[in-house]
Amino acid sequence: MRVNFIIGEVLNGFRRNITMTVAMILTTAITLGMLGGGLLVIQMANKSQKIFLDRVEMQFFINDAVTEKDPNCHEAPCTTLRTDLESEPGVGSVTFISQEQAFETAKESWQKESPELADFIRKEAYQGALRVSMADPDRFGEVLDKYRTAEGVDGVLDQRELVKRIFSVLDGARNAAFTIAAVLAVAAILLIVNTIQIAAYTRRQEVSIMRLVGATRWYTQLPFLLEAVVAAIVGSLLAVGGLFVAKTYFFDNALEDLYGVNILARITASDVWFVSPWLVLAGVVLAGATGYGTLRFYVR
Repeated sequence: MRVNFIIGEVLNGFRRNITMTVAMILTTAITLGMLGGGLLVIQMANKSQKIFLDRVEMQFFINDAVTEKDPNCHEAPCTTLRTDLESEPGVGSVTFISQEQAFETAKESWQKESPELADFIRKEAYQGALRVSMADPDRFGEVLDKYRTAEGVDGVLDQRELVKRIFSVLDGARNAAFTIAAVLAVAAILLIVNTIQIAAYTRRQEVSIMRLVGATRWYTQLPFLLEAVVAAIVGSLLAVGGLFVAKTYFFDNALEDLYGVNILARITASDVWFVSPWLVLAGVVLAGATGYGTLRFYVR
């Protein structure tokens, strides 16, 4: 009987404050949708970073004097550096790129992009280099720092800087999503507070009568709390549905080219399912805590 009464009160509350309830559901849905978007960006960044680190390389450029004297890396100090790198723990492979090979690769690239300038490049502008691929990405920095000042080395190419710039964009998108979610969360909290206060005011006579006949304060206030929680659950489910729509029509379509060349890791349905329970939990906690605080301090 008590359960039926509480359910009936919750439904009556929704019917009496339908516009406020709809506003609360939509605000909660947008808030949790932005939060979920930020969580998906974090997952994308983590998986993409692993892709990059697995294939990131470093290059040690051989100075002009050594390049001219030993164009094919058959003598020290080039052979010494190559041997030391190959024996270094965590190094996967070491490939020598001659000045001629570097020049031909650059010229081919210029022919495709700016053929009118390709004839102006000169072989002397390029150097021999040792390209190092890491089997253990965690030792990338240690190996680079150890050999960047080795004999015969004129400079280094550290691809981690490119990776950092790419992920700074993802970090910015994540931070923007979380900031918008935080602002909307404040709006959702205010809506929940107002909805509960209005609902309590419209039913103040009923509550007073129930208290007079011995109903506990918790029993009379539970329907108001459940209204907020149920609205939050509906909003969180809408947010989950919105994330699936965003995955299909934004992430899959807008980022298809980047997925295709394996620059960014693909966001999958399993990623959305992974964040979904956290969104529902966040919605319930947000509504429950706000509702309890409102009933505790504002509704007597």
